[in-house]
Formats: sequence, C-alpha cells, structure tokens
Amino acid sequence: MSFLESFGGGALALLGAALAAALACVGSAKGTGIAGEAGAGLVAEEPGKSGKALVLQVIPGTQGLYGFVIFFLAFNKVSGSVASLSVQQGLQIVSACLPIAIGGLLSAIAQGKVAAASINILAKKPDDWTKGMIMCVIVEFYAILCLLASFLMLGAINI
Repeated sequence: MSFLESFGGGALALLGAALAAALACVGSAKGTGIAGEAGAGLVAEEPGKSGKALVLQVIPGTQGLYGFVIFFLAFNKVSGSVASLSVQQGLQIVSACLPIAIGGLLSAIAQGKVAAASINILAKKPDDWTKGMIMCVIVEFYAILCLLASFLMLGAINI
C-alpha cells in the first residue's frame, strides 16, 4: 500500500480545504497589518482621516473571505463522503483549492503594500485618496480570478 493510499483521499481533500482558508487568511492578516501600520501613523497625526484609512486597511482582508468561501464549498462537497474518497478525488480537491490558497496569500500581501502606499496618498493629498483605492482594486482583480478558478474547478469535480 502506497503512502497516498494509506493517507486517503478524504485527508487530502480536507488538507486542500484547510489550505484555502489558512493561506488566504494568513495573507489577509499580513496585508491588513501592513496597511494598519501605515494607517495608525496617519491617524495619530490626523484623527479625522481614520475612516478613509480604515477603508484602505480592510481591503486586503477580502482574500481571507475568499479563501473561507472555497473552504466552505470544498468541505461541503466532501462532507459525508470523506472516508470513501479516492486519492484521485482528494488530489482533485487539493488542486482546486490551490489557486485561492496561493493567490490569496500573495495578493493580500501585495494589496496590503499598495494600501499602505495609498494611505500615504491620503496623508499628502486627501482629495486624491480614491486613486489609491483604484490601485488596490487592480490587485483585488487577481484575487477574484483566483477565487473564480478555484470555484470553477471545485464545481467540475464529481464526488
């Protein structure tokens, strides 16, 4: 019996679901932390800008939400059949969860850096802060593509 056969398809499927949530959430925590550091500096000097700084800080948190959505979909797909999943099915679930796991991790960190730079725009030119938001949305687009890829791949798996 090979290692994968003894490991089980169900365990692989649950690993994929866990990676989708965990890595995307780690990226969001890091990204919101980066933006929060910049926002805290601004708010200490100009408390009236806290609302706009908070909006910019929260944007990198969406990837964690996307990862949790894929976790939920993957978990629901395999619930009730975890023990009977083949290794092939488990690997399909893992593969389907990887786009949001990796894409969510990396895009949230990148988006946190863009959000921190956007907070600098808010500090120096408050009327131009929406330009920074647009820059954040460009990074968000790629997180959405990762979410869509994982969603479509999960939908194509027959259990």
